[in-house]
Amino acid sequence: MTGSGRFAPSPSGDLHLGNLRTALLAWLFARSTQRSFALRIEDLDRVADGAEARQIADLRSVGIDFDGTPVRQSERRELYDAALDRLVDADLVYECYCTRREILDAASAPHAPDGAYPGTCRNFTDKERAIRRTARPAALRLRADESSWTVSDLLHGEFTGVVDDFVLRRGDGIPAYNLAVVVDDGDQGIDQVVRADDLLTSAPRQAYLAGLLGIEPPQYVHVPLAVGPTGKRLAKRDGAVTLRDRIELGEMPSDVFRLIAGSFGVDATSARQLLGRWDSTLVPSAPWAVRLPP
Repeated sequence: MTGSGRFAPSPSGDLHLGNLRTALLAWLFARSTQRSFALRIEDLDRVADGAEARQIADLRSVGIDFDGTPVRQSERRELYDAALDRLVDADLVYECYCTRREILDAASAPHAPDGAYPGTCRNFTDKERAIRRTARPAALRLRADESSWTVSDLLHGEFTGVVDDFVLRRGDGIPAYNLAVVVDDGDQGIDQVVRADDLLTSAPRQAYLAGLLGIEPPQYVHVPLAVGPTGKRLAKRDGAVTLRDRIELGEMPSDVFRLIAGSFGVDATSARQLLGRWDSTLVPSAPWAVRLPP
């Protein structure tokens, strides 16, 4: 095997059909290219009791297997701290004391491109920083030297997005998503990232940061979201949208799998069966409008 793909859910609740579809796509892209496939639990934020175990059980129920044991971000703080120290030593980090409201106001200002942070705290003097520290704990931001970066995506082609002074560590001391995901992918040898396309705009920031840390950016594949009846991203408000919901209504995991496989225009009842027919051109360009059986 060369390289690895991954699925990296947050254990904040049960996976819905859109999550399972994205996981299946990540598995298909990895297995069809002879890559290994890893499961990473992104548990630095909100964690619901029992969610991790239920998510793993649901993934296995639809035939998604993994290589090795699951990796948990909560157990990898030393890696994030070490990467942050390297950036600090290179003078690529500064303290930020902005409140959430100040950040929202700054991001909506006319001079902030596409909601980018305009560097409010970037050039504070030592005296100004000392005064600000008495008010609130500082977050740590990247001192970016670029305002945009271009990545290559298998489905979207060349994509250029904003790179700003994004947060590396929050004010509460928790490593920020962009830092953690880049460090994890580099450490785990992830060279293919398949995820929902609402994260496409994050890819330029992450690829830029990867370069600063000497990590080769992965091959990106941002796939369309699943949406509910109103056209918004699929969520619990749309009814029985989890595997467990569907089972309670009398369906089997194979029925749910067939529904997901049908979104690619393939009639299949197992992951292995679908893998034998898989072609990346089967991924639709439009969101999957989920039509659930009653």
